[in-house]
Amino acid sequence: MSDRAPYAEYPEHSRGRLVPEPISRTRNAFARDRDRIIHATAFRRLKEKTQVFVAHEGDHYRTRLTHSLEVAQIARSIAHALRLDTDLAETVALAHDLGHPPFGHSGEDELQAQMSDWGGFDHNVQTFRVVTKLEERYPGFDGLNLSWETVEGVVKHNGPVAHRLDEPAWKAIVDYTQGWDLRLDTFASLEAQAAAIADDIAYNNHDVDDGVQAGLFTLDDLSEVPLIGPVLHGVRKDWPGIDERMVRIEAVRRMIGVMVEDVLAETERRIEADEVRSTEDVRTARRPMIAFSPAMLADLGVLRKFLFERMYRHYRVNRTRSQARRILAEMFQLFMAEPETLPPEWSGRALAGDEARKARAVCDYIAGMTDRYAIEEHRKLFSLDLALDL
Repeated sequence: MSDRAPYAEYPEHSRGRLVPEPISRTRNAFARDRDRIIHATAFRRLKEKTQVFVAHEGDHYRTRLTHSLEVAQIARSIAHALRLDTDLAETVALAHDLGHPPFGHSGEDELQAQMSDWGGFDHNVQTFRVVTKLEERYPGFDGLNLSWETVEGVVKHNGPVAHRLDEPAWKAIVDYTQGWDLRLDTFASLEAQAAAIADDIAYNNHDVDDGVQAGLFTLDDLSEVPLIGPVLHGVRKDWPGIDERMVRIEAVRRMIGVMVEDVLAETERRIEADEVRSTEDVRTARRPMIAFSPAMLADLGVLRKFLFERMYRHYRVNRTRSQARRILAEMFQLFMAEPETLPPEWSGRALAGDEARKARAVCDYIAGMTDRYAIEEHRKLFSLDLALDL
């Protein structure tokens, strides 16, 4: 990109990889990172990891995989408009959910509860562990050996994390950065910030879309909600004859556009006001540069409140959440008591150290499961008729 902004990242100026490798003839450093993420086992498993609905509940609801693809495309669009490196923005976006366990935030809450005595669980740290350790695809190193800028973006896309390093779950990052300084007290690149805000844009919009499709609320219920209400009114005014399905699709499309335009305007305002002229200015800034405007944040707060009341705490979702937590809790406790019931590659890890190491191995095994695999594994472990046909 010949007209790239002075505060954009350049792959040819990357700080490199922890384990040096020859330069690729066909891809720059960030594109190579993107491809490694796409080929990772953890990325493929996102196809049956839930967002709000368990992955087997319907073919049209978002999964972690479809969500990650949507985030990546929004991140690329924002990066392109701001003259940033689109490959790096896409790469961080594709990687950001690799550490999520099955059953979404319910699964994360349960693993955090089960791991409370052994270092805890945090899906952002788990993503870091996936890309730096748990993926085993290369003979010369653990993990994916991603470039410094990508690993930094994975860890810090939501902002500086130095204040979290005393949390037990973050020990893996503390240990890692003793050998490779990720500057945990600074912001990440604008490309990583683009990925973070693209995540917000994607899930706010697809939760509206999925919630209507699931029958948890209607478009009419949204008519008085800021942001989405005016957009719905505009669609119906412009296209008075279309059906409700097309109204929903067009409204979500327009709302994504409205949110992206708001981010671009606010980001350009902040860059100018804070006199950001380099990548170092980005990292040492007093605030993130890529952000929503105050007015948009207020509207999003009302929308999130609506979704929380009408979707995230709907009794149907609550029932699934309750079932999911029981499934993971029962498996975790069984594997801790009887690690020999783990598959061989995991039982070896579980039996190779103390209780904390055993718990981490059990946690890593469960966190890597898809929704469907967790349900089937639970049935095999706790239903005798299925256990006879392993």
